[in-house]
Amino acid sequence: MLTEQERQECIAAIERLPGELEAAIDGLGDDQLDTPYRDGGWTPRQVVHHLADSHMNAVIRMKLILAEEHPTLKPYDQDAWAVLPDSAMPVSPSLQLLRGLHARWGALLRAIPADAWGRTAWHPENGEMRLDGLLATYGAHGSNHVAQITGLRAARGW
Repeated sequence: MLTEQERQECIAAIERLPGELEAAIDGLGDDQLDTPYRDGGWTPRQVVHHLADSHMNAVIRMKLILAEEHPTLKPYDQDAWAVLPDSAMPVSPSLQLLRGLHARWGALLRAIPADAWGRTAWHPENGEMRLDGLLATYGAHGSNHVAQITGLRAARGW
């Protein structure tokens, strides 16, 4: 179980993510957005769209845990989603989505009472999951992907 301070740090990281992501891709052209961050890795464009997809799923999963008694969470194949046709579109719609989604997500997370953080769900691939465990995962998720983009920029001298 996360401490209150750890929860607040994760929530703050979630709230910061849209601005950090926008800063990480600022000034990148299409060729740069379409350069994988490592061999076999996603491109910055795919990472931006993945964050929108993943975080929409995360909010829905958290709401299910809050609104239902021990729900089953649906898995999805993030690699298959990353090559769907919408992953080639401009990043601006996903950036806009993330700004709005993270504003709502932060408000929801800040309003969750302390006794609700232990609520659980079942995930067919990952087993038993706790709400505070999801918070910890997503508190780090965005910054990990931002680091992939900034690492690529540093390696390429962009």
